[in-house]
Amino acid sequence: MSALDTAAAPAAGRARGGDLGRYATGSLGMGVWVTVPGLLLLYFLTHTLGVPSFLAGLTLLLPKIVDAVVHPWLGTLSDRRARRTGHRRGMLAFGLLLGIAMTAMFSVPPALSGGTAALWVGFWFIVGNLLFACFQVPYLTTPSDLEVGYHERTRVFMFRMLFLTVGLLGAGVAAPALVEAGGRGDYARMALLLSVVMVVSGAVAITGVRGLTRHLGFRMPDGEGHSFVEDVRVAMRDRDFRALVLSYLFTGTTTHLFLAAVPFYTEYVFDDGKLTAVFMGAFLGPAVIAGPAWMWFSKRIGKQKGLLLCQAVFVAGSLALLLGEMLGVAASVGVTVLLGTAFAGLQLFAFSMVPDAVAAAGARAGAYTGVWTATEATGTAIGPYIYSAVLAAGGFVSVTAGESVAQSDAALTAVLVGFTVVPAVVMLVAMVFQARCRLDRNTR
Repeated sequence: MSALDTAAAPAAGRARGGDLGRYATGSLGMGVWVTVPGLLLLYFLTHTLGVPSFLAGLTLLLPKIVDAVVHPWLGTLSDRRARRTGHRRGMLAFGLLLGIAMTAMFSVPPALSGGTAALWVGFWFIVGNLLFACFQVPYLTTPSDLEVGYHERTRVFMFRMLFLTVGLLGAGVAAPALVEAGGRGDYARMALLLSVVMVVSGAVAITGVRGLTRHLGFRMPDGEGHSFVEDVRVAMRDRDFRALVLSYLFTGTTTHLFLAAVPFYTEYVFDDGKLTAVFMGAFLGPAVIAGPAWMWFSKRIGKQKGLLLCQAVFVAGSLALLLGEMLGVAASVGVTVLLGTAFAGLQLFAFSMVPDAVAAAGARAGAYTGVWTATEATGTAIGPYIYSAVLAAGGFVSVTAGESVAQSDAALTAVLVGFTVVPAVVMLVAMVFQARCRLDRNTR
């Protein structure tokens, strides 16, 4: 480890804009991976590959069960490597292979459909999730590694969230437009194009991580030789971190249910699949402006109150969309803008509280981040799975590319209720857990 990597800055250190910009660029590619499978994979399985909705939900859920174990293990491994090398950049570089898995996942051979197509997608989804974790865990640990204080940690995450929002927005608008025809070849080309974005942005981010740790110092993980089981036990014994994690599990479940359900909502409530890109733009676009606004808000009342406010707004907005057909497209898009504003706060406040928990506990940053990203990965799977289960309960009928079928009234009700009432209830559970967290009171 070089002297530049180990030079520690005081807690009041401030990250340079150039380093923050390069670091945050990695979130462009992360936004692609978070958005595209969450937004399109369930629809791709049920409307192009002919996979029954319940099996499609399992195809998205089962790979995330692997993540629940792998992420904490990678967090422990990241801490071990950091103690040995003085940085986490090796795992970050390995994660750049994610582009291969992304392309393969949407390039399903023509001979496969139904169950065999689900197996193909599920396999590459597992590979992609593992590679994404190799990048995500050390990447999100970076703010915990830096020798900075409470508000500067929020600033680092604000930059990250701004770029993540651009990635989410770009992928959320571009991906549906690129696959509008619904053919397998359209999905394969879309995946290849966006994979290039992921690889390039990830490579730039590695240079940003190096610059941040050089300028602000690298907080060496404590301890030696811990097992990942012990690390998970330590993290989950932390009462405030446990409340934060459980709250984010239900928050992530809600937001990813929303993403998976948008194409169904536009197709079956407004009878216009082209509106998917409009709704995604309305959901993700406001976050570019909302991030700095929520940062200002955080400095005045703290992250905990801000997070609870955003959760409450999401509950109200989800219920308002129950009246979608009565409200009309314009009003529904307006409600979606409000939801997107709340989404920006949900991400900023929750993620920036993780390094606060690490700092408060003096704990192993990689271990805490591994538990956190495992929780996030679980939420990304449970959300679409819940929606697919609601569709299955309503008797929703899946089709292959080029086919169409009239859905029953029960199926149409499931499309609507699954997009509105169900996420509102899940987010209420998130609020109950978040109300138990006292981290902000102790660290401000």
